[in-house]
Amino acid sequence: MIDTEPHLAAMLEARKARRPLPPYIPQEDSAIQRLLDAFFADKLPGASISGISRMGGGASKEQFIFTLKPPAGQPARYVLRMDPLEAITETSRLREFEILEAFDGIVPVPKPVWMDADAKTFPRPAMIMELVRGSTKPSNIDLSVTGIGTVLGERLRQIIRPQYLDMLAKVHNFDWANADLPSFAAPTADPKQPTRWLINFWKELLEQDVVAHEPVMRLATQYLEANIPDCDKPSLVHGDFRTGNYLFDEETGEVTALLDWEMCYIGDYHADFAWLLAAVFGTKIDGVFRASDIFEGEDDFITAYEKVSGNRVDPRKLYYFKIFNYWKSYILVSVLGMRAANAQHNHQDVLLTFLAATGPMHLAGLASLLSTGEPT
Repeated sequence: MIDTEPHLAAMLEARKARRPLPPYIPQEDSAIQRLLDAFFADKLPGASISGISRMGGGASKEQFIFTLKPPAGQPARYVLRMDPLEAITETSRLREFEILEAFDGIVPVPKPVWMDADAKTFPRPAMIMELVRGSTKPSNIDLSVTGIGTVLGERLRQIIRPQYLDMLAKVHNFDWANADLPSFAAPTADPKQPTRWLINFWKELLEQDVVAHEPVMRLATQYLEANIPDCDKPSLVHGDFRTGNYLFDEETGEVTALLDWEMCYIGDYHADFAWLLAAVFGTKIDGVFRASDIFEGEDDFITAYEKVSGNRVDPRKLYYFKIFNYWKSYILVSVLGMRAANAQHNHQDVLLTFLAATGPMHLAGLASLLSTGEPT
């Protein structure tokens, strides 16, 4: 068994058994209708399902919006999230459901309502949550795809910035030890265990699906294993915290939901910084780089985050997780994504193949950081 979180280790072993399966057939609306009818015949007898439509975007889960009318009460809109056979990342619907329940009322999140974690009704593990209204990017600024170089504009940037910092601080300062998170394990055996578990999880994914044995990836793996920093404060790490992964009201700028918690784990909060500071998620307009189109450079983010959260940002740990970030990003797009697309195990084969083209950018980032060396 891999030395990582027990739930994730079991998930990685189950993943191996799915590799030889035939191509995945994306679900049609009529099939989803039958599945939802069967699911709610048990969960909510007398309910009716209508208005099913596939949600666009996403490189990991099949998602459908539908209307549910209960036997008594008003109809409401929900989102079905269901795993394909393989995706750009390997995650657990059970863990995602648990973390959304835990953060309900702490930060704005979609409310999870029903779950089929063992795929008893649906063909793959699935969860159902309430639909939250909002946008991931301004409708009047069409300069990028959602989540990659999203431009908010000055008005929204100023309104969203304090909310963004508040959400991140609440995630990192969350009292996970007293929360109901049965599928999460506390990495408290020693101060290096949180990050060791993290590295082992992603290394196993790399070794399972590697397409090309890139020398710089091998060098980065060796560096990450040999230089694991102590984690003085194991925290809840969102894993994909960036502009594009929250919804907001375009008129008021109010953030209505923080999304995509599927890569959440207990570890070193510096990992979130390397992700949200990544150039691919930021903008550069008139020579000014804005991380997640919110912060004017790294120092602006660090100063603001430390003031709001009370947590210190360690430059050496940030450097370490920047290397991890490029390493993880390459695994996502050029290893897991390519494997899923090549095996036809995903509903977004074309998108996954497109994203693989960003692999050389992540390799270049690794080479640059590794040659620069740690900050003094």
